[in-house]
Amino acid sequence: MSAIPLAPAVRAFRRSAGLVQAAIIGRAALVFAAVMLAYLPAIRAGFIWNDRDYVTKPELQSVAGLGRIWFELGATEQYYPVLHTAFWLEHRLWGDAAVGYHLLNVLLHATSACLLALILRRLAMPGAWLAAFLFALHPVCVESVAWIAEQKNTLATALYLASLLVYLDFDRHRARSSYLLASGLFLLALLSKSVTATLPAALLVIFWWQRGRFAWRRDLRPLLPWLAAGAAFGLFSGWVERTYIGARGADFALTLVERTVLAGRAFWFYLAKLVWPADLIFIYPRWRVDATEPWQWLFPLGGAALLAGLWVLRRRIRAPLAALLFFGGSLFPVLGFFNVYAFVFSFVADHWQYQPSLGPIVLAAAGAAWWMERQALPARRTGGALAAVLLAVLGVLTWRQCGLYRDMETFYRRTLAANPACWMAHNNLAILLIESGRSREALPHLEQAARARPDDPEPQNNLGNALTQAGRPQEAVAHLERALELAPHYAEAEFNLGRALAGLGRPGDAMAHYEQALRDRPGYAEAENNLGNLLLAAGRAPEAAAHFATALRSDPKMGEAEYNLALALTAMSRTQAAVPHYEAALRGNPANAEIHYHLAIALTNLQRTDEAIAQFQEAIRLRPDWADAHLKLALALWQAGKQQAAAAEHEAGLRLKSAPPAAHP
Repeated sequence: MSAIPLAPAVRAFRRSAGLVQAAIIGRAALVFAAVMLAYLPAIRAGFIWNDRDYVTKPELQSVAGLGRIWFELGATEQYYPVLHTAFWLEHRLWGDAAVGYHLLNVLLHATSACLLALILRRLAMPGAWLAAFLFALHPVCVESVAWIAEQKNTLATALYLASLLVYLDFDRHRARSSYLLASGLFLLALLSKSVTATLPAALLVIFWWQRGRFAWRRDLRPLLPWLAAGAAFGLFSGWVERTYIGARGADFALTLVERTVLAGRAFWFYLAKLVWPADLIFIYPRWRVDATEPWQWLFPLGGAALLAGLWVLRRRIRAPLAALLFFGGSLFPVLGFFNVYAFVFSFVADHWQYQPSLGPIVLAAAGAAWWMERQALPARRTGGALAAVLLAVLGVLTWRQCGLYRDMETFYRRTLAANPACWMAHNNLAILLIESGRSREALPHLEQAARARPDDPEPQNNLGNALTQAGRPQEAVAHLERALELAPHYAEAEFNLGRALAGLGRPGDAMAHYEQALRDRPGYAEAENNLGNLLLAAGRAPEAAAHFATALRSDPKMGEAEYNLALALTAMSRTQAAVPHYEAALRGNPANAEIHYHLAIALTNLQRTDEAIAQFQEAIRLRPDWADAHLKLALALWQAGKQQAAAAEHEAGLRLKSAPPAAHP
């Protein structure tokens, strides 16, 4: 018997392995290309809602700030230090440019889709790449990918899947290095988003699906540290959600029975959106949960019936029950049994099923691939064509859904078009309109929000602020006082009430509220600045200057406080000290004619005539009809020995002084 030649066999094996590797790389490249194309509108989008709460704040952008991210609760929106470290690094790379954050989210999503395919190949599941494409292009994922704040989802899921893939290698070979790497990735995932605490349970579901039972030494014992870490961090995150974010109070006063009803309805809602992803919106209407209504019990009872049916079916096929357990188990933290702050707005959200959706998607892809493998060639070709059409439709739906995230105003208006009763969208759209100088347009939205949330101080405060800016301070006072009645130490409401009272000609009362705002929020730059203005108007320049200086320590980029401090120092005859503050104010607002004018006067007083002339000329360029600026410039020109130019400016100033006021329509 002759021996089989080994060299040709080895070469053949290497060739086949190389072809497989090339095929994997090619399909991964297709996934990335498809995701980039489908999410192109999101890459071009801006910031929405609370994105800027996650993009690293100025006070955290230093190395010391990075330490605060890890060791100071409340320094960031949520205690997810790996996520916020990623944001910290990203801010170093592209600052406040939204495109960088959007692009990274899209790349993380594509990475997760490819990791999913590798995991399914490792498990010998049919339809691995079909599942990857379904996940990559399903529009229910748009909320997680197009919303910068949800990088916690895309990053955590990529780490979750990487950990799962490495753990499967450990399960096969029992290499200590694989276990340690998988554990490290799991810890990073936990510190990116606590919902990844469900990973060890998901692994147990996978092992049960593979083997039909658990073995203590092989399956359970290695995962005990993971289960303990997941439970601990999950409980800690729940405490942070209640203590620091505010997930408590009347909006969360649900009994266990009501939470069970809610969980059943949420489960079917998410499953339905996966099967038929129509009418996806950012904030869904908040359901009224009432356990006394029999129809609401159809949801949990239906879920229990489905679970029982699949349990009976498990002796023939375990995959459907495994997919259901993965889906329900991954959703469990957000089904309603634990308080989540966003329940204030709605009990369901698309981004909460980003990771759980993998279970039904994998089941659907595996089922379709299994069926096609058993068909004749024409049927397989037809099935492949239908799958391509389905993916194309999903890609188009994803492209369209990305349009919701184009900019802030589009985001809120489209949310309201689908959910007109969404008080949060009314409130936040109104704030956006106020910031863009459209206070009158904001009023109907704030009135709607205040009616929807009569016991919430925020809409009352915002409505009062809008009324003040719309020139109706008398009406504003009642709403601001109501906000303070609901929240006695609401610094922003105290500040806005001070503004309204100042507008009514009651400076003493306004000062009292500004001072209270500062007691409630020390270092409140806007309150320091406004209080300083009132003190300056009352002839108390030294006190005013102290408040302007404090405002600048809190917000060094506050140009208004720079200008006001310069005015206060000028009033105190400290002209030399005032000039740098005028100049700093101009750097932030070079088109402000008034700052140029007052700087010019200060320079004149310091005998810096040529510099003063340049500043007067710039003020006049910006406001050609400013008579006093022409007259002051004439005086400076005279002092500089430029009598002819001085005479021309003097004549122009007198002509403007004597001209009748401009007619107004």
